[in-house]
Amino acid sequence: MNGGASSFEQCYRCYPVSFIEKAHLEKGDKIIMPPSALDRLASLHIEYPMLFELSNISAEKVTHCGVLEFIADEGLVYLPYWMMQNMLLQEGDLVQVKSASLVKGTYIKLQPHTQDFLDITNPKAILETALRSYSCLTTGDTIMVPYNNKKYFIDVVETKPSSAVSIIETDCEVDFAPPLDYKEPEKPQQKSVSASKRPPEVEEELPSKVPKFTPFTGSGRRLDGKSPDTATKQQDQPSENGKEDTNASRPAPRQRSGKLVFGSSSSPGVKETAKCLCGWIMQVDPKNTAQETESKSEEPKFQVFTGKKYSLKG
Repeated sequence: MNGGASSFEQCYRCYPVSFIEKAHLEKGDKIIMPPSALDRLASLHIEYPMLFELSNISAEKVTHCGVLEFIADEGLVYLPYWMMQNMLLQEGDLVQVKSASLVKGTYIKLQPHTQDFLDITNPKAILETALRSYSCLTTGDTIMVPYNNKKYFIDVVETKPSSAVSIIETDCEVDFAPPLDYKEPEKPQQKSVSASKRPPEVEEELPSKVPKFTPFTGSGRRLDGKSPDTATKQQDQPSENGKEDTNASRPAPRQRSGKLVFGSSSSPGVKETAKCLCGWIMQVDPKNTAQETESKSEEPKFQVFTGKKYSLKG
């Protein structure tokens, strides 16, 4: 199907460039067209370099490319395999080829698929060398950059001043987005230090908690070898009746003459009571006490020089 008088438009069966032993074309965006396409383009006075728009109508995919040679069989076109993947094309599918005029690009933003592309010694220089094999770039495409027997896939995130730009003999500002597999390192969470877990130098010691000096805290020893606690226990041990034995600590009272009464009840008229060592209760009669006092007062007092006289003469 031919297009209008001022443009070229034709549908072809597409195959990878490896089918005609042109695998080196995988490093760029150049395609191989049949000789009839060249005759048609020459008659239309198409501007050089020739640029084309490729469309997969069924998948609604569009990209742009250049042309390297016109040696393909009639009705066929050969594309780089990475370009067929972007267009969702299989071997033998129909692709629409249309001539296009693109502005020169001023800005390109690229995003590698893996971080290992950034591990290259000079990725910018490698990219500049690889882009020399490209005629144009389209936003949304994924290009392939081979280096050191390895293929690096890079997404075209943004192009300016248009969604498709020419990069032939132009100075473009190139920017890189973080790789698709890049993960930001997790920030360490700051744990709040509670008051109970503060370091020792932060804790404030209260004056009341400072231990006081206590003198004479040693243990005592007896000369007889017994433990001092034994004597203390014997003193503190209660009597058989459950009461403390007061007789052991108090001196025995002086016995006076009087009546001895068995029992604990006291009769009227008794003034004093005292507990004897034998456990009896002694009652003192005030009358007997008065008589005893009078008898003592009637006793003669001691007088000096009251003896008999004796004479030496006989």
